[in-house]
Amino acid sequence: MVSHSELRKLFYSADAVCFDVDSTVIREEGIDELAKICGVEDVVSEMELVSRLQERNVQVFLISGGFRSIVEHVASKLNIPGTNVFANRLKFYFNGEYAGFDETQPTAESGGKGKVIKLLKEKFHFKKIIMIGDGATDMEACPPADAFIGFGGNVIRQQVKDNAKWYITDFVELVGELEE
Repeated sequence: MVSHSELRKLFYSADAVCFDVDSTVIREEGIDELAKICGVEDVVSEMELVSRLQERNVQVFLISGGFRSIVEHVASKLNIPGTNVFANRLKFYFNGEYAGFDETQPTAESGGKGKVIKLLKEKFHFKKIIMIGDGATDMEACPPADAFIGFGGNVIRQQVKDNAKWYITDFVELVGELEE
């Protein structure tokens, strides 16, 4: 178990930071956004944090149990390459009818976010990966993530608030950490 001060140091020196998307990077759940054709205006407040991380050569990833078509749109607004997006792919029949989702994606499985982080460590040899999110599945990704930062700026999930070593409600706090 790392202390709060150790967690702050880990964040400051991270090789990579992974964000959940639904209710973290965007205010709504993806399925709600799909119905509204993905209103990504909510992303603006998170852009500064992502930009600061990228300026420090920190790799930024979006890991979501939501739909890749939505998450890729959010990623483009944040200048995150599509190769740094891990989410579920929708499948359609040739006639255009919905056929389900691609079960081969790691995010389609229980513990999928942790599997993605393990894959990132193996592929890129990251030493310190931070996971930021609002939900239990985000918290469960640590380990293999080296630290978890709970986020309650859009939705407060009591389990996350009670169990996260570092719980924030505004990304401004993390931007401030990078300025020290």
